[in-house]
Amino acid sequence: MRPYLLAAAIGLPFVTAVFRDEVDVLDFHHERIGVPQSQTTFFHRPRLDDKASLLYTLSDVGILGAVNPGNGALVWRQQISTNLTSGGGHLRAGEGEGWLAGAQGRSVHSWNAVTGRNVWWLDFDGSVKDLEVMEMTENAGRKDVLALFSEDGATVLRRVHATEGTVVWEFREKTKDVPLQVSTNIEKVFVVSLHGSAASYSLRVTVLDTLTGKKLDEHLVGTKGEVGSEKDVMFVGANSAAPVLSWTDDSLSKLRINVLGTKKVQEFPLEKGTVEVLFHAPHAVQAQAHFLVHSRTSTGHRGTVYHIDLKSGSIQKAYDLPLAPGKGAFSTSSSGANVYFTRLTEDEVILTASTSHGILGRWPIKPHPQESVFLDAVSEVIKKSEDSYAVRSAAVTDSNDWVLVRNGEVGWSRAEGMTGAVAAAFAEIPESEDFVKTLEAEAHSNPLSAYIHRVNRHIKDLEHLPAYLKDLPSRLLGSILGTELAAKTGLVRDNFGFNKLVVLATKRGQLYGLDFAHHGKLIWSRKVIDLPPGEAWDVKGIHVDNNKGVVTIQGAEGEHIMVKSMTGEEVDMLPRGALRDIVTTAVVDSPSGQWLLPINKDGDVGDIPVAFAPKQIIVVPNQDGGLKGLKFSANGETLTSETTWEFSLPAGQRIVNVASRPAHDPVASIGRVLGDRSVKYKYLNPNTIVVAAVEDSKSVLTINLLDTVSGEILSSQTYEGIDATKPIECAISENWFLCTYFGQYALKDSTQSLRGYQIVISDLYESEEVNDRGPLGNAANYSSLEPIDTPTGIVLPSVVSQSFVLGAPLSALAISQSRQGITTRSLLACLPESHGIVGLPRTILEPRRPVGRDPTPAEIEEGLMKYFPSIEIDPKLVITHEREVIGVQKILTTPTLVESTTLVLAYGIDVFGTRVAPSFAFDILGKGFNKVALIGTVLALGVGVMFLGPVVRRKQINLRWKAPM
Repeated sequence: MRPYLLAAAIGLPFVTAVFRDEVDVLDFHHERIGVPQSQTTFFHRPRLDDKASLLYTLSDVGILGAVNPGNGALVWRQQISTNLTSGGGHLRAGEGEGWLAGAQGRSVHSWNAVTGRNVWWLDFDGSVKDLEVMEMTENAGRKDVLALFSEDGATVLRRVHATEGTVVWEFREKTKDVPLQVSTNIEKVFVVSLHGSAASYSLRVTVLDTLTGKKLDEHLVGTKGEVGSEKDVMFVGANSAAPVLSWTDDSLSKLRINVLGTKKVQEFPLEKGTVEVLFHAPHAVQAQAHFLVHSRTSTGHRGTVYHIDLKSGSIQKAYDLPLAPGKGAFSTSSSGANVYFTRLTEDEVILTASTSHGILGRWPIKPHPQESVFLDAVSEVIKKSEDSYAVRSAAVTDSNDWVLVRNGEVGWSRAEGMTGAVAAAFAEIPESEDFVKTLEAEAHSNPLSAYIHRVNRHIKDLEHLPAYLKDLPSRLLGSILGTELAAKTGLVRDNFGFNKLVVLATKRGQLYGLDFAHHGKLIWSRKVIDLPPGEAWDVKGIHVDNNKGVVTIQGAEGEHIMVKSMTGEEVDMLPRGALRDIVTTAVVDSPSGQWLLPINKDGDVGDIPVAFAPKQIIVVPNQDGGLKGLKFSANGETLTSETTWEFSLPAGQRIVNVASRPAHDPVASIGRVLGDRSVKYKYLNPNTIVVAAVEDSKSVLTINLLDTVSGEILSSQTYEGIDATKPIECAISENWFLCTYFGQYALKDSTQSLRGYQIVISDLYESEEVNDRGPLGNAANYSSLEPIDTPTGIVLPSVVSQSFVLGAPLSALAISQSRQGITTRSLLACLPESHGIVGLPRTILEPRRPVGRDPTPAEIEEGLMKYFPSIEIDPKLVITHEREVIGVQKILTTPTLVESTTLVLAYGIDVFGTRVAPSFAFDILGKGFNKVALIGTVLALGVGVMFLGPVVRRKQINLRWKAPM
């Protein structure tokens, strides 16, 4: 074979493109937006001529998107925040306009409401406090955007041209006030700020001219101490003929309201026992000046409607909506001057007008979301006739689902609470509990009793034989037609190990159970911890005990939760604060089996029972920012820990990443066969970790390979000119490890250097020479603590390293896994800029690729290619193909029962699952394999043999009787 043909043949396994008919068959993708925020969610017609509206939201994870309210399908979405935020941001739409205005962080931007394309984007100093649309401007037919900023102790308000993205005017005032919100009416602009000192504020209203932004007036509202923080101010009306400012006292006994533009404050009593107050008012200039106050108690909720007199500025109570059980949700919508209030209770939807308490429509909710309570909602009301209305409401439930209710009927539901995933784990579908108990009983009995018990069990299993034989023809037929997997319903194990569970933990304190084999179908969800508003659940570890079918989750605040993987049912729980602050966890082996060990910031593991004593050395952080190894020994009923080694960093360095080998990392071959049939023996030390540390002052990255038993540094590499503000990630498997970072690299034949994303990979071998086992030779045993005679020290590996420049940044590194380790490994990583997941074959990331020359025939046979300093991301290597998988935080891999295939799960905002075969699916028939043709051919050959056999035998007999010539 010619060398270039051989190279092409070797390159074939690199092509991992997914066939079109395998999309949504081998993989699944949950496209999510996040839990909608009430203040940034609304119905809006993107084109004035269209009758249909879209549902827009800026979610609590920083995703801006549009949803078709008819079927819940995602129309478009944009990620405007790269981190998993805890809410915030602003989103507004101009009445009758085809654009949206949004703001988050320090950015203000505009988007096309139909396509989701960015119209303009502006970045400023400071942070955005509020965003509003000026419905009425001096230019008829044009609406502008008002963006309120807090910049270095100054209050800054900018008016931005809505279509061009240019600043029309800017108001800047340096005060000690805290800018809060901005509002407008037909004539003026109002800037509301907190005035005073922390925990003892009053409210200041600054009045500006809409044309020039100059200050016209300012005055204080309320008395000092009425407002403690920004959270106490419930509502600042916008784009209304009479915008209002409302706040409550600390005891939630009084509601204070001021009509902006006036100095008068009116007080209204709240019901005794009120625990929460919400404000609902229209945002349209032409709408009537009516609003609703939604108050919640511990047992129920009610609504009170108020009217504003535009001439006098006085506020009067119009009517009350009766107390209803549960939390409930109210929403406001307007059509012209008419204002409607929609109420969602536990079992019905009620529509009322703002002018009267008379009910315009009432619809029972069916089917009601199970065990869910409506918390927030936005509604759209259409008047069909004089006394007939149509109402559709998009509501958020306490289980973080987004549900659309259309005239009482639930149209669709999106599990948006699945976003913000912070931890996940694969779990096997457990056997029946009776079968598990039977096996445990046999394991703990004497051999004779266990044998008799097993024989009796097998005899009893014969009662299932008739059903098995009855089902056999359908199973054979399903296997031939490829429908056997589709015919299986429920959670059952399969012969290939593809059917697994995924347990997902989110930042909101919720757990989800997904069926991986059936497109990630949601099978259960459970709220396991209640968090204060704005706080995210910090999960430090998750572990699955497949023998017991139990998942354990450890939180940073000491919460320890155990649930059943099949149902989410709680098994055990330790509340928050039960343990000290946890910074990490470790899965350890003990006489009682594997369990999740919590470790605090000082490396303390607390009191451990002797039955759960770790068998291995545990690596924990020390007080100086380094690492140390702990060894445990039992003395009777007491367990003591001993520090066996410590790894300290030089002054100025800090650890940015620690990578350990996967729990399942089998090695199929101890050596690598080269093209000339010689062997380079791999350095296979299972007790190794990669520690990446940076020195910010010198922009230096140091990558250390540590032996976790002795604490010795096996390898150390230093790289200069790195950017420590960008992510640095590492991974390790078998006899190689790699790290990716952003740094500088020198150009060939030049003194100049460039900066970019790089990846460095290192192979570990026992010796630099081929066919050499190094100092250990063929020794069966090896100790990291006891040096050998020659040399008198620890055995260091031979390291071969190479660096590559990446065409795109990589994050969330993971390595494919197989059952026996025979399949070629590949590196799986997220492409954060293009929202994809790439699988880089190990052959591309080969440090032994010849540099500056073409590979020899022996090297080509080995699979080596000529070294090129850059690695471009080939679209055929992107396992997510055309899909955009947004917000990936981590990638998990797990082996299956077939050697060729690995299951892959990516989670963060979206959830994506697929199967990859880095060396092709060599041990399983593909979807396109024609089983019918194969069986038909075998049957035809059988029939041919049956008919031709007697003919051949007759011919042979006749030849024997035939006289010789």
